[in-house]
Amino acid sequence: MTELRNIQADLSRFRLRVLIIAIVVVVAFGLVAARLVYLQVFRHEDLAEQAESNRTAIVPIVPNRGLILDRNGVVLATNYSAYTLEITPSRVADLEQTIDALSKVVEIHPRDRRRFKKLQEESKSFESLPIRTRLTDEEVARFAAQRFHFPGVEIKARLFRNYPFGELASHVIGYIGRINQSEKERIQESEDAANYRGTDYIGKLGVEQSYETQLHGITGVEEIETSAGGRAVRRLASTPATPGNTVVLSIDIKLQKLVEDLFGERRGALVALDPKTGEVLAFVSKPTFDPNLFVDGIDQENWQELNESLDKPLLNRALRGTYPPGSTYKPFMALAALETGKRTPQQTIQDPGYFMFGNHRFRDDKEGGHGTVDMYKSIVQSCDTYYYVLANDMGVDLMHDELQKFGFGAFTGIDIQGEVRGLLPSTEWKRKAYKRPEQQKWYAGETISLGIGQGYNNFTMLQLALATGVIANDGIKMKPHLVKEVVDVVTRTSRETLREIKAEAIADPKNIAVIRNALVGVNTEGTGATAFRGAGYVAAGKTGTAQVVAIKQNEKYNAARMAERLRDHALYMAFAPADKPKIALAMVVENAGFGGAMAAPIARRVFDYWLLGQSPTPEDMAAVQKGQAGPPPGAPRPPASAASAPASASTATPPMAAAASAVKTQPTP
Repeated sequence: MTELRNIQADLSRFRLRVLIIAIVVVVAFGLVAARLVYLQVFRHEDLAEQAESNRTAIVPIVPNRGLILDRNGVVLATNYSAYTLEITPSRVADLEQTIDALSKVVEIHPRDRRRFKKLQEESKSFESLPIRTRLTDEEVARFAAQRFHFPGVEIKARLFRNYPFGELASHVIGYIGRINQSEKERIQESEDAANYRGTDYIGKLGVEQSYETQLHGITGVEEIETSAGGRAVRRLASTPATPGNTVVLSIDIKLQKLVEDLFGERRGALVALDPKTGEVLAFVSKPTFDPNLFVDGIDQENWQELNESLDKPLLNRALRGTYPPGSTYKPFMALAALETGKRTPQQTIQDPGYFMFGNHRFRDDKEGGHGTVDMYKSIVQSCDTYYYVLANDMGVDLMHDELQKFGFGAFTGIDIQGEVRGLLPSTEWKRKAYKRPEQQKWYAGETISLGIGQGYNNFTMLQLALATGVIANDGIKMKPHLVKEVVDVVTRTSRETLREIKAEAIADPKNIAVIRNALVGVNTEGTGATAFRGAGYVAAGKTGTAQVVAIKQNEKYNAARMAERLRDHALYMAFAPADKPKIALAMVVENAGFGGAMAAPIARRVFDYWLLGQSPTPEDMAAVQKGQAGPPPGAPRPPASAASAPASASTATPPMAAAASAVKTQPTP
């Protein structure tokens, strides 16, 4: 039986399908047209910019880092260009195998591998890291011939920082190093983020760190046209980088070297400054380190040697090392007593060789005592008992308030980072420093030893040098600074930092004159006389010896029986010429003993060089390092009148001079 089809129904279904397909096609073309309108009209500018950026690349041009010079123009930090062999870890399949293969083309030492591993831990995988630096031309040529074997490895030309004097003044100059992750995050959050594009190194310590903004310069840019494969085709535009500014230090590098040589292998610190301006002339911390070790990223072996050394070469002792000031504190105690009216220059005490406080006997360094002691004699002969009594009379809080004015226990504001405050004790300090109530209480007996620079007292040599400068500068305190000026490399104009330093008067010049006269006496007839015998100028100073460990009440100090690192520190503070000071200093030689024998001779050679232009002979240098405190061989003797007192002291303060003479003629029982 033949099936009859419903042609009308089939036709209706066909038309429906055609209609649906037509609607889909229209909608699809409508969407394409709408998208085209959106892209061509509404997003035209944005897409055109993206297309241009795909065609071009912006490459940062890292600026040359600024130079660091000493006050006489001697270059202390500079740059040079060299080739480095660098690996991008993310582009290398087998890193160890690649390094092994590279070592057959270019010599790679174990320390290079260790340094690379350390850098890899501190960096991201897509960053290019150096495996070898300072390649020779021959090494560059060898690698270039084999380059196709090493995807992800390339040679780059980089600028390297160089410190031509090595270890000399390393704590002042500091060093640069590769930017670590925390520094990257800090830079990215700062306003200078764009200026550090392409920069791999940053100042880590000293002037390099504190003057990073001035030394870094301004990053330039190059606009490069690239192919579809990312290859550079041509340079479209360029904005050159601006080199960093030149930073001129107030340091005299010859004086710095002299001091470091005088210290020899001994540990310690010395800060010398111009009391009139606050310019730091020498800033010594011994031992030192070679900052060149850090430029490429220090290897584990050298880092371990520096970091684990008992001598702590990485510690900036002048800025961060704190010491009891010992007897160098006495002139400031005496000045505070004059300022507060607690003592007059003529007022005397009887010194039996000790001071009894309750059941405790505070001993003087001289058995039998110094007899009748006034202020002049207390400083010249360094009478402990005088200052035991004075400290008891003043009390800890008055001492704190007066001595803080000189800069003790406070930041000096010097222009490098890392300074510590030290410790100038007070009752308030003790309440905050300790948790238990019995520890927070200040006991009257704790005050006594503060008077001779012991007890809780702990200060930096920078603070002691600043305070010494106050006495040298007639009671006016100048903020210390290491940078003398910053020179703009483009305009050649300089900005002197001295203009920004403000003077602060903190003591009466009449009281200062009393102390200065006594300090001259120290170097003419007291504990510093041997070191300054025959000097061609009049110097003022004070020796000091600071305990490292406490000695039992009935026990005598015997250095020979003690471990070297437990022996007393030798200290000295001084300025010269006494009437018109041009240089003031403070110093410590760790565990060396008596300040007059181990510290004052160094100061003598510093003054000889700075004031007279005299340099010590090798024999004299060796004698100073051994603690032989005599004058330099062949040193001229001053006129007889010059050895007594500075002109200003003898003419301006006759009553004080007369009182001092009377004390000197009194018999000592």
